[in-house]
Amino acid sequence: MLRAVPGFRRPLTLLAGAALIAPLALTGAPSASAADGYTVTSLEFTVEAGDRSCTVDADLYRPAGVDARHPAPAVLATNGFGGSKSDGSTDVIGRSFAGRGYVSLVYSGLGFGGSGCLITLDDPAIDGEAASGLVDFLAGTRAADDGTKADYVTSDAPGDPVVGMIGGSYGGAIQLATASADHRVDALVPLITWNDLAYSLAPNATGASRGVSSDTPGVFKWQWTNGFYLMGEGQPLLVPSLDPSRFGSLGCLHFAAKACDTIRLLNSGRYPAAATEEMLTYARSVSPASYLTGVTAPTLLVQGQADSLFNLNEATATYRALEAQGTTTQMIWQAWGHSGGSGPGELDLGTGNLETSYVGQRVLAWFDRYLHHDEGASTGPEFAYYRDWESGYGTAAAVPGLSRTMYLSGDGALVDSRSEVTRGSRQYTNWLLPTSHSESSLAGLTGLPDPAPYDTEGTYLGWTSAPLTGPVDVVGAPKATLKVVSPKTERVQGSGDAADKLVLFAKVYDVAPDGTQKLVNRLVAPVRVPDVTRPFTVELPGIVHRYEAGHRLRFVIAGSDTAYFGNRGIKPVTVVSAPQDTGVLELPVIG
Repeated sequence: MLRAVPGFRRPLTLLAGAALIAPLALTGAPSASAADGYTVTSLEFTVEAGDRSCTVDADLYRPAGVDARHPAPAVLATNGFGGSKSDGSTDVIGRSFAGRGYVSLVYSGLGFGGSGCLITLDDPAIDGEAASGLVDFLAGTRAADDGTKADYVTSDAPGDPVVGMIGGSYGGAIQLATASADHRVDALVPLITWNDLAYSLAPNATGASRGVSSDTPGVFKWQWTNGFYLMGEGQPLLVPSLDPSRFGSLGCLHFAAKACDTIRLLNSGRYPAAATEEMLTYARSVSPASYLTGVTAPTLLVQGQADSLFNLNEATATYRALEAQGTTTQMIWQAWGHSGGSGPGELDLGTGNLETSYVGQRVLAWFDRYLHHDEGASTGPEFAYYRDWESGYGTAAAVPGLSRTMYLSGDGALVDSRSEVTRGSRQYTNWLLPTSHSESSLAGLTGLPDPAPYDTEGTYLGWTSAPLTGPVDVVGAPKATLKVVSPKTERVQGSGDAADKLVLFAKVYDVAPDGTQKLVNRLVAPVRVPDVTRPFTVELPGIVHRYEAGHRLRFVIAGSDTAYFGNRGIKPVTVVSAPQDTGVLELPVIG
């Protein structure tokens, strides 16, 4: 769901930013900004991107006094999905860094704003290649279409400019796509972006073979996915006089054909093996999960806790992959993401509060270290997380591991030892229509109210702990190991169509003493069970949350969720518990 959030999320078009600064009116000639100490020039570039030539619409922010004898490092940025170079936050990136002495080049991503060509989902071979052409401009080795050249960017070597990238969501993945093939990029700050689009659009919280990626197709996140799809296909309504290169075919107006094929397959509700494998291969080919091995630039990952589109697990997968291969990386879990959320002192690029926010200060230090080559610049801890129960951020040397284990008792209790488990079995049955609700993902766009999360009796199972004797601080992704019985699923799960496998949704509530319950950031773990005859482990979305003394934890598995496609047909589920054979919930508890 989209709630009131800081202005940086406005580039996504869907997101309602607060206190946005109106973009500059640019006409192509330099516009002086004496008070801020820089000029702004609109430029166009014709770049090769895959098998097409694409026009890229950009704005160049040049600080006063920067010239060939007094060069400065550069910052490159682009918009979120559906936005352009003129979005409040994208424009503010250009102005904020130009005001700090950086040469800033911000541009509209391919298929958006005034830029041409199809929407190709930050494909490194297309969007990444286009961005690399802009790095050539910053290197002084190519000119803009009007002949403008940049011979005033600091260089590490001839043709190798000192350049960093920053941006969020769609403007975050492009950084990794660009840096994977163009090692001239010196530093990255991707905010609230994805690791694997197959997981983002149809997550499966079990059976991950690498990072968040599972070999079993996940559960279609239909609200988010169709919202972005309609936004892309509706470009003529949003942008008049489109560049002809932005049109594809009648059946797929503005996306790459494979992107439309993916949406159609997901909406069909059927996942035959061959088509599904092709879908997964394509989605991962345009995802950092497939090309992170090429990323060597120091990377500061910033991900939002309130984010049901790209959750904390995605950033964690990227972080661990970069760390394992020796790429310098650090990670911050801020409060806000695509689903809203904010906190005192949080970064808001819509207002450019870099110096006064924790994340902003970290970004400035990151660029000081890797663009200004200031060896004395402290880039901060390896891992930091916003916490709403104490002032400021918590820090750690790594993401906390699982440290508290609880057990699912047959009487519906969530207990601390196997000896407390009561033997018993319990059953739920899904309906043909969704009976559980986590969020309305696009409520912020439509302006419609979003009901509180709920589960309908008989269509879910829950296990509830005793009241906590003290606060419990969870930082990270809980895990649950489960075994279910579903004879109807067992008969059809080998059909060759993954849609015949069992779907369920796992989640953890915070239950107050008065019985009211909170689903932290409205996050759930969608699961398509690979084989109901075998135990499976569910990795729930990462959270940062304090369960206060007197509160109780409630672990729930439900048969449906309104934000996702569910089971095909009615599939009753039974869970059996015994002291030595029961489900387990593990929590990453700190302190």
